[in-house]
Amino acid sequence: MGKNKLQKFAEMETFPNVFQCPAKELENDFKLKGKWHEYFGNSNPIVLELGCGKGEYTVELAHLFPNKNFIGIDIKGARMWTGAKKSYLNRDKNVAFLRTNIEMITSFFAENEVSEIWITFPDPQMKKVRKRLTSTSFMERYQQIMKEDGIIHLKTDSPFLYTYTTLMVEKNKYSVNFATDDLYHSSWNNEILSIKTHYEKQWLERGLSIKYIQFILSKRDEFIEVDEDIEKDNYKSYNRRG
Repeated sequence: MGKNKLQKFAEMETFPNVFQCPAKELENDFKLKGKWHEYFGNSNPIVLELGCGKGEYTVELAHLFPNKNFIGIDIKGARMWTGAKKSYLNRDKNVAFLRTNIEMITSFFAENEVSEIWITFPDPQMKKVRKRLTSTSFMERYQQIMKEDGIIHLKTDSPFLYTYTTLMVEKNKYSVNFATDDLYHSSWNNEILSIKTHYEKQWLERGLSIKYIQFILSKRDEFIEVDEDIEKDNYKSYNRRG
């Protein structure tokens, strides 16, 4: 690990709004599981951003919606440092960051504790369905921590992931609030359009369209996984690591 990354990890240890708990270090459920409202000091809805990267989207959403609490989650701490430090210096009261593995999400949040989940520009995982953050295996995890009829948002550049997700939503009969394969040329007039992630700006500069779907995660006992062949993306992704 480079010296710069080590410095960022060390600095984040001093931020009261950051919790670093990789799966290998978690022996039992996280100390704030079921107590996140106590941490924020209010009963406002809790919203997660999964794979938050640099964390700028988490911070900007929190500024746009001060009556909601936002938690950015990612395992890449050196990237998260950017948003975490900005939020710390801003003294934002409705922002926190959690460095951990998303697969372990049910160890960090209790039943009915989360109201919304944002999934912003994740790796589409074209070869590994169980690693896709919109797969049924993740829907099963999400419904364990979300309120009834919680909302899932996906923003992606990937035609593959957007197609996969729309098929998953259709097969499992989730209600769709809005969906478009070209967000910035759609009819959707929403204030969140003013916020763009680090990757989103790069995709737009390349002339790629942004896909978006918002659906309601009504709870169920059985899930139907997508088995159709979906055309793979025909362009190289930016390196999402680091």
